[in-house]
Amino acid sequence: MVNQDHLEVYGGIDTHADTHHVAAIDATGRRLADVQVPATAAGYQAALRFLRSWPGLVKVGIECTGSYGAGVSRAMQVADIAVSEVNRPNRFDRRIRGKSDPFDAYSAAEAVLSGRASAAPKGGDGLVESLRVLRTSRSSALTARTATINQIKGMLITAPEELRSRYRGLSNTKLIAALAASRPTPAPVTAAEATAYSLRLLARRWQALTEQIEDLSGHLQRLLEDHAPDLMSVFGCGRDTVAQLLITAGDNPDRLRSEAAFAALAGACPIPASSGKTNRHRLNRAGDRQANSALYHIVLVRLRYDQQTRNYATRRIAEGKTKMEIIRCLKRYLVRQLYPLIVQTLQPRRQTTAA
Repeated sequence: MVNQDHLEVYGGIDTHADTHHVAAIDATGRRLADVQVPATAAGYQAALRFLRSWPGLVKVGIECTGSYGAGVSRAMQVADIAVSEVNRPNRFDRRIRGKSDPFDAYSAAEAVLSGRASAAPKGGDGLVESLRVLRTSRSSALTARTATINQIKGMLITAPEELRSRYRGLSNTKLIAALAASRPTPAPVTAAEATAYSLRLLARRWQALTEQIEDLSGHLQRLLEDHAPDLMSVFGCGRDTVAQLLITAGDNPDRLRSEAAFAALAGACPIPASSGKTNRHRLNRAGDRQANSALYHIVLVRLRYDQQTRNYATRRIAEGKTKMEIIRCLKRYLVRQLYPLIVQTLQPRRQTTAA
C-alpha cells in the first residue's frame, strides 16, 4: 500500500463550456482517479477538493486557460496550486488511442509530468486583460463597420438610378451623412423604397459603430498613457501596436523566461535556412501572428520616418540583404528594445496585485 502523504501527484483538467474533467496520475504515470465537475464556482471547488485529496499534489495542467479553462485556472492559482498551460493532445495519439474527456484529462496530467507543458498561463485580472477586452470589442466593431460600408456601396450599385444619381460621387463621410439624414417612407413597398429604407439603417449602423470605435479607442489610449508611457514614447509605437504586444506578453511577464523567449513568442526570432554554400536566416512564421504584425507595422513606420533606421536599411542592402531579411533583423532589434519596457510596465502591477 502506497503512502499517499509521500506520493507525488500531477493533475490534468480537460475543459469545456459546461463541464470539466479532472484526472490525477502519480510520478510513474499510473492513473489514480478522475472525476467530472460542472464549469461553475461550485465545480471549481469540487475539483480543488478532488486534487487536494492527495497531499503530494505537485502541479496541475489545464487546457484552454484563456477560454473555457480561465475560471478553473484562476481558482487553482488563488488556492496556491501551481498551474501549467496545456496545448491540445497530440493528434497522432488521438488517432491511435481515440478521444474522450478522461483521455484528454489524463493526457494533460501526463504533459505536466513529462515537462512538455511547462508554460504558466496568462493572468486574467490586470491591465492586460482590460486591454484585451477593449481591443477585442474595438476590432469586432471595425470589422462590422467595414462590412457595413461595403454593403452600402454594393446596395447602391444595384439600386434604382434615381438613388444612384442622388449619391453618386460622394466621399464615404458625406455619403454616410446624407443617407443617415434621408427620410424614406416608413412603410416601404416597392424595391426603390425598400432600398432607400435599408440604406438609411445601414448608414446609421455605420455611425453607431464609429461612435463605439471612438469610445473604445479613447479608453485604450487612456489606459496606455497612464500605465505604459515609456512604451508609448518609443518611436513608431502607437495605441494598437503597444496594446497588442502587452496582450501577447500577458499580465504575468515572468512567464517569459527571457527576451529571446518573447522574440520566439512574437515570431521574431531568426530561423536557420542554410543549405550547402548558402548561409542565411529567414523570417519566423510561427508564434503569435498579431504580435508579429504589430512589430511589422512599427518597423514600417521607422523605415519611412526614422533616419537612423533608413541608414541601417541602406547599409544592409549594400551588403546584399533583401528587404524581408532587413525587416526580420529590425523586428528582432525591436524586441530587444521593447522587452525590458514591457516587463517594467507589467511587473509593478503584479507586485501590487500580489501584495
